[in-house]
Amino acid sequence: MSSSPISSSSKAVAHERPFVGMLDVPCSVEVVVGTGSITVRECLQLQRDSVIRLEQVAGSDLSLLVEGVAAAAGEVVVDDDTTSVRISAILPTPSAEANA
Repeated sequence: MSSSPISSSSKAVAHERPFVGMLDVPCSVEVVVGTGSITVRECLQLQRDSVIRLEQVAGSDLSLLVEGVAAAAGEVVVDDDTTSVRISAILPTPSAEANA
């Protein structure tokens, strides 16, 4: 009899799905409408109804960042009182881009 607390069947499942224990770990998700830049002077002058021009063209996809890494692109969807993002493209992982 084995002294290990993990049975051989548990080891087989862990080997087949090594990240199963991480599937419910929460990740922060950010949706970026656009980016722009302003000077510190302009930043200090911001007030209600100020407008900051973004670099993105109107109607372009939003960026979806997971833990700060670009993961997808999408568009805004409004359903009743809820605002959501419809994923239109899954982006390649940074490691896939580095190997290309």
